[in-house]
Parts: sequence; C-alpha cells; structure tokens
Amino acid sequence: MPWLGGLGCCGLVAVGGRSVGGGAGAVVFGHVKEIAVFSGSAHPELAREICAHLGAPLHPVRVQRFANDCLEVQLQANCRERDVFLIQPLVRPVQEHLVELLLMLDAARGASAARITVVLPHYSYARSDKKDAPRISIGGRLVADLLATAGAHRVLAMTLHSPQIHGFFSVPVDHLHALRELAAHFRQYDLSNVTVVSPDLGNAKEAAAFARMLGVSVAAGAKQRFADRVEISAVIGDIEGRDVIVLDDEIVKGSTLIELLDRLRERNARSIRVACTHGLFSNGALRRIGEQDDVLEIVCTNTVPIARDEVVPKLKVLSIAPALAEAMRRIHDGESVSALFDNP
Repeated sequence: MPWLGGLGCCGLVAVGGRSVGGGAGAVVFGHVKEIAVFSGSAHPELAREICAHLGAPLHPVRVQRFANDCLEVQLQANCRERDVFLIQPLVRPVQEHLVELLLMLDAARGASAARITVVLPHYSYARSDKKDAPRISIGGRLVADLLATAGAHRVLAMTLHSPQIHGFFSVPVDHLHALRELAAHFRQYDLSNVTVVSPDLGNAKEAAAFARMLGVSVAAGAKQRFADRVEISAVIGDIEGRDVIVLDDEIVKGSTLIELLDRLRERNARSIRVACTHGLFSNGALRRIGEQDDVLEIVCTNTVPIARDEVVPKLKVLSIAPALAEAMRRIHDGESVSALFDNP
C-alpha cells in the first residue's frame, strides 16, 4: 500500500519553457506536521519517481528570470508548519541550480515551513574538499554553509565524494549509498571469477564493502594526479584472467578510467564492467568508454540526468528513487535512516 493512502505522483507543468514540477493538494498525516515535496529544475524526472514511491504529490515550483538575469522562485503550495523536502542535485549548470536551490530554501523558510530537508542526490562541490594549492577556496564547505544559512535544517545526500564532507555541514546529514542497487544488478552474473577494482586508494574502502556484498575479491589502482594528466602506475591485487568490475563514486571526464583500463589489459583481465553512482560523463566520456571493445557494460544510477543523445548501448541506468523515498519517509516519521544499511 502506498505510504500516503494511494495518492499517485502528479505530472509536470511547464514553467517558463521548463518542466519543473506539478501536483496539487496537501496530504494530511496523523503526525503533527504534513509533508510537502518540491523539485527544482535540475532533475524533475527523479523527483517524479521519488514521489511515485512515496505516494505523495510533487508540488509545482515557478521559476522565472528577470530582465537583469536574476532568478525568482515561488513554491506554489502551502508550506506553513509542514515537513518540506526540496529535491535538487547540483548538476550542470551547477551554479544555476545552486542559486535556484538557495532561493527555494529561502522561500520555504519565509513560508514558515516547520522543517526543511534538502534532498541532494549529487553534491558536485564535494570534490572541493581540501586546500591543495595556495589561495583557493574550499567550495564544499562554503556551499554547505550557504545551504544552512538559506534555511536547510537537514540534508539527505547520496555517495559524497569523500567522508570529510559530513563535517562541512552544520546541520544533520543522512548519507546514503547505492551499493545495494549496484550489487543487486551484478548478482545476475556468474561471480565465481570476479574482482572489484577501485581506480585509486581513496575509493578502496567503498570498493571493499561492495566486494563483500558480492562475496568476491578486491583490488585497487595506485593513482597519481599531475597538472595535465592522471597516471596509474600499478594495480594492487589479483587481476590475471579475472572478470573485473571497476567501481568508482563518479565518472566525469573518464580519464582515470581509461588509464586504468590500460593497466587492466596489461594484467590480462578477462572481461571488464564499469560501475559508478554518479554518471556525469562530461565531454564525450560516455562515448569514449563505450567504444572500448573490452568494456562489456557501463552501469550507473539516476542521481544525475543523462541526455538522451549521449546514451550508448552499453549503458545501464539503475534507479535510486526507492532508496531516497524510503529515507525521506523515515526522516518524516522519525525513524532510523542508517538502519537501511544494517543488513547488506
């Protein structure tokens, strides 16, 4: 039975030439607060799917641009004393979607929302997590401060780039991962000869957890990043004659992956599949990876939208909408979110 008494997710409405969100009416709970879900323009398809799993309406958001290029956002449903969820991954154009999210937060706070949760399927500024050169900003911390200042009471995120990002937020962060969804997909194959490979040691802990879920071995690349290139000098672990699943948190340009594929070929890997949570695939990365003859499959989740004209036959997109919807339900009902991962 759907969570909210069988109410389905409503469709999108066109706003200023963009489909942002649609829906109607609030749903009354037996709790003190009601729920209200809104989506920015970054990934309305994912928001619709989340609402379908919740059985909650997706309320419309009006976004308009003034003549001076400033944005204005209006949440077109009552927020007063409600549990408000704002769904917006920070994807290209990142700055546009970030400002839109900040304005949504300010609008919800000004409308007397009881609690505001930012549902952040992809936090692109998580890559800016350290000061590794003089006179640069730590963008991950700055944007976290902006979200809290704008009105966020808590954040629901998916596969942050590094663990220290948790500490950047002054509000509670519920951190999900997509390893269950990825593992469920790969269990359809014969895993008797499989090794999970992390492109670098920084992602080795996640790769090891994924390997434990599948009951297979794990290996990792020794990566160095230079000003203009990435170099993987070796792969630590058993690769010879093995079926390899390369696991990373995100793939952007694909330069690290292409370099890793060369090392795997040198070690005579029998077959290669690629998996990640965030399939950003910029600058033709998806096409370049798909053109590698020995790459059998590219698997990612729908945390970020992928343009239809960039899709390749080897691509498989898994949905994380059920996991996000269940986490939102637990947040609203005051239940444990970490319990979702107690029994992998």
